[in-house]
Amino acid sequence: MEDQAELQERLRRQRPVDWDQLPDFSLYMDQVLSYMDRQVLRFDGDDGLTAAMVNNYTKGGLLPRADGKKYSREHLAYLTVICVLKQVLSTRDMHLLLDQELKDSGSVEAGYQTFCRSLDGSMNLTADQMDRHQDPEKLADSAIHFALLSYAAGAASRRYVTLLRHQRDAGEEKPARDKRVRQKKEEESD
Repeated sequence: MEDQAELQERLRRQRPVDWDQLPDFSLYMDQVLSYMDRQVLRFDGDDGLTAAMVNNYTKGGLLPRADGKKYSREHLAYLTVICVLKQVLSTRDMHLLLDQELKDSGSVEAGYQTFCRSLDGSMNLTADQMDRHQDPEKLADSAIHFALLSYAAGAASRRYVTLLRHQRDAGEEKPARDKRVRQKKEEESD
């Protein structure tokens, strides 16, 4: 029961810091890794961010390149989002969502703030659900309940990502189609 109460309390209280509280000076890799341990919920010693992961996120285009060997506030925001979303999304889906969220919000700061508000609501919702699942004799029932919530939320998320991908692809096709139409008209007028 203590583990459940501890988790519920962490879900209610532990949050990534606000944008204005992210360091406004550059950090080296070891400082970034240490900082990120405090940004997200962690329970096992082996599920933390590593330098290899940061390098892979950079190579994969999820994370902007460091300025020399230093990482900025923007990098910390990206890494916070990535560390949370990697638990439930593929790298490909995260890439699409990061691109879209930043495009829609206009800046890393605005996208990060939107992400943090949504995360806050989700964590509070889960903690509230735990109030109804406190019976230590029914741990399996509680685990199934939260697994099913995860399943349903995952299905919704995958569907939204698919719709977003279709929207993006249709938007990319339109300029190419318009260019082909212009070229055809030019050829016909010659």
